[in-house]
Amino acid sequence: MAGMTELGPVTWPPDPIRTERLVLRQSEARDRPAFIELMSSPEVNTYLGGPRPRAELERELPETPERWPGSFVVDLDGSMIGQILLRRQARHRPAAVGKVDLGYLFLPRAWGSGYATEACAAALDWFDRALPGEPVVLATQTANTGSMRLAAKLGFTEVERFHAWDADQWLGLRSPVTPPA
Repeated sequence: MAGMTELGPVTWPPDPIRTERLVLRQSEARDRPAFIELMSSPEVNTYLGGPRPRAELERELPETPERWPGSFVVDLDGSMIGQILLRRQARHRPAAVGKVDLGYLFLPRAWGSGYATEACAAALDWFDRALPGEPVVLATQTANTGSMRLAAKLGFTEVERFHAWDADQWLGLRSPVTPPA
């Protein structure tokens, strides 16, 4: 898809993004079991309102899930280990409206190896080239210490704290990267 997307004037899907260890790519039918595992995992969804029932996901998830502009599968050695999401905020907090929000989910077996930092940094680099000058926001529960550390590593600074979904939340902003003149 070329032209305007939810993200703006970008061509989607982009060529796969390669890092030292990972590939960020569009989802494929072979990723469906990993998406079901990701969305039904109690550990992954601790700070996201809880897991969805596996049987419900098996029934409802399309053959090729999450295939839309801004959704990247994080692939390690040919297998999906996570997902990066870049989507424009239409609601949420006033400081976030209209900005692109960074989200990420990783399977527990991929935690603690720096994959989230590597994948998110690569997605943000792509975003900076595709839409130079656009800020990015990130929201997480303050209790999610891993996500708070990742936000700091990626250059997000606190805009506000608020209470929503029965928990204290944190909203960070990553200032836009201005292209060289």
